[in-house]
Amino acid sequence: MDKNNNMANKGLANEVKGSVKETVGKVRGDVGAALDSSSEHLKGRAQQAEGNVQKNFGKAEQKIDDKLDKTNTKYTDDGAKTI
Repeated sequence: MDKNNNMANKGLANEVKGSVKETVGKVRGDVGAALDSSSEHLKGRAQQAEGNVQKNFGKAEQKIDDKLDKTNTKYTDDGAKTI
């Protein structure tokens, strides 16, 4: 895998984007609840959940990349093992 395009970098980007989305969703949900807008409250909570999933997916990508680096095993983008 290309060092500038590896899974750890993608994982970090997903983790950061997910954290931001999660925080924005929480605020949106809280504002919706405060304004007694069930629609905005639900949209905010859905966005928060989506961000949580994206953040955890990013963490998993980083762990996988770390495990691959520790085994010194290299894989191509299509999943084929290289020597």
